[in-house]
Amino acid sequence: MTAVEEPGRIVLLTASHRVAPGLLSWPAWQTLRAADLVLCPDAGHPQLPYLREAGVPVEISEPDAQELISACAGGRTVVVLPSGEGDRRLTDGLARLAGSGRVQMPDLELLPGSYDLPGARLLDLVQVMDRIRRECPWSAQQTHKGLAKYALEEAYELVEAVEEGDRDELREELGDVLLQVVFHARIAEEDEEAPFSVDDVAGGIVEKLIHRHPHVFGSETASTPEEVKSHWLRMKAVEKQRSSVTDGVPLGQPALALAAKLSARARTAGLSVPLPSGEGVGYRLLALAVEAEAAGADPEAALRAAARAYREAIRSAEG
Repeated sequence: MTAVEEPGRIVLLTASHRVAPGLLSWPAWQTLRAADLVLCPDAGHPQLPYLREAGVPVEISEPDAQELISACAGGRTVVVLPSGEGDRRLTDGLARLAGSGRVQMPDLELLPGSYDLPGARLLDLVQVMDRIRRECPWSAQQTHKGLAKYALEEAYELVEAVEEGDRDELREELGDVLLQVVFHARIAEEDEEAPFSVDDVAGGIVEKLIHRHPHVFGSETASTPEEVKSHWLRMKAVEKQRSSVTDGVPLGQPALALAAKLSARARTAGLSVPLPSGEGVGYRLLALAVEAEAAGADPEAALRAAARAYREAIRSAEG
């Protein structure tokens, strides 16, 4: 009686291109070291130098499905490192043979060698933006000044998505705002006098957040939102070394928001500043904005909510 030959095992080892090559999981390294044969169709695969350094021999080969099955004969384990784009021809071929019922198939295993870390897709965004900047005629000509209006538009659309409570719209608008950040950072890389990159942008905000949260990353304590705000303002004052509490308040923001921001700065600094007197609706609106801010309300958001109600009333009147 003829003994039935063991069909063996095929392991497709995948690794995220967003994780540095060589940083593989322990199960992946164990499988690679124990394999009878390791195949890779791509001589430039980023993992190859690290596998060679670890003493794992790799054969550069692009077998078809039947050849791969034959290589597993006798109970052998064959590990395949697909190229970055994957190997659809091989996987489709294995699926066809398995579905035919005429072939004794090896055990098939998909083994992730590494996983994306949180935020890994940001690397894709940076890569895509870099290519668009180089190859898209419109994007290649954009400047910081030319893009500024889009940043403002996207910010307003984000606010609208928040007010509408539409989760899908919120996710999309956050992406549009993020694009503006990455686009500006990519343009900044080309500045001959003072270039910076998206990594510099991210590094700067990380340092700022750590410095302004000593109750999280340092030895200070804060148990209430008010104490957190106090830490933030104190650290910010040390960083900026401003001569006036109004320094850093952008005058280009909507008027109600501007009035509320100035009022908040003065109140936080303990300044008692009489409101300027004058005729006209502007001074009345200023007084209302300061009153709202002192009461803990956002006059800009309040007026937007009222305006939205007014819009609905208009639509209702239109039938």
